[in-house]
Amino acid sequence: MRWLALWLCLGTCSSCSGAQSALDPAGEEARQIADLFWLMAIAGGFIWLTVIGLLVHATRHERTPIDERIASRLIFWGGAAIPSLLLFLLLGYALWLMPGLRPFARAGEANGLRIEVTGEQFWWRVAYHLADGGVPILSANEIRLPVGERVEFLLKSTDVIHSFWIPALGGKMDMIPGRVNRLSLATKPGTYRGPCAEYCGTSHALMTFTAVAMQPAAFREWLSVRANPSPGASLPGRDIFLRNGCGACHRVAGTQAEGGVGPDLSHMGSRGTIGAGVLPTDDEAVRSFIAHPHLIKPGSKMPDFNMLPQQDIAEIASWLKGLE
Repeated sequence: MRWLALWLCLGTCSSCSGAQSALDPAGEEARQIADLFWLMAIAGGFIWLTVIGLLVHATRHERTPIDERIASRLIFWGGAAIPSLLLFLLLGYALWLMPGLRPFARAGEANGLRIEVTGEQFWWRVAYHLADGGVPILSANEIRLPVGERVEFLLKSTDVIHSFWIPALGGKMDMIPGRVNRLSLATKPGTYRGPCAEYCGTSHALMTFTAVAMQPAAFREWLSVRANPSPGASLPGRDIFLRNGCGACHRVAGTQAEGGVGPDLSHMGSRGTIGAGVLPTDDEAVRSFIAHPHLIKPGSKMPDFNMLPQQDIAEIASWLKGLE
């Protein structure tokens, strides 16, 4: 039993850190949420210990009648006054935190950068809108952020309600069809994981994204690279991709593929995962997803392409992996 208790304790503690932990904050908003959690946990623990202590005391106390005035005071202070005061203080602290939990970028603070994230079944469409008002830089299932700069997110949905959440950076916000919700976040360097926090269908649990916080100079360089087609766009495999109709659903900059139904694949090879966090970006995983997307991600709108020759699938996968 002792080993089991120790194992459970260690398992619980290990979940307090990592790329998707709200208790290991990397942003100001997440830090305030963590502070509120620990305060409420400590207060709740104090109340629980007090009640258990009184219960133990009552079981050991001599069973004699209690004076009516003492009983009335105990009920008033222990059952009404003190709990009400504690709840009032906790509520007041939570309300005091609320303005900082949903801050918006002040004029000039976000340097004109807005990141539009659209939730779809079951992936994330990402568009970077720059200050110069030029053509947005498109991506999917991955978000890049400049460290130390507040970024404004424009959150949308095209089908059902999704929920955008990066636990280590801040609270969650729903993505509602026909509506644009705004969220502002700032972060420390690191790589973080974000799940969809609202049940949205069969592959809801298979809908995640990666948020990478980069130094501002590296982020600007990354944006400038992504604004141009990948050098790999002209490599062998492109013609097979286009010939089999993949360009009707997917866009690849620098080619005739201009589809907008599925994720933008222009620089897919530089992303850490495919299928919104389902598989790593390697040749075997890409081949598997092309051939049997419904086995890997049930409910996906992408049709199976297992009818293609294995050589064609391998060449398409190799070409997509080379789009860096």
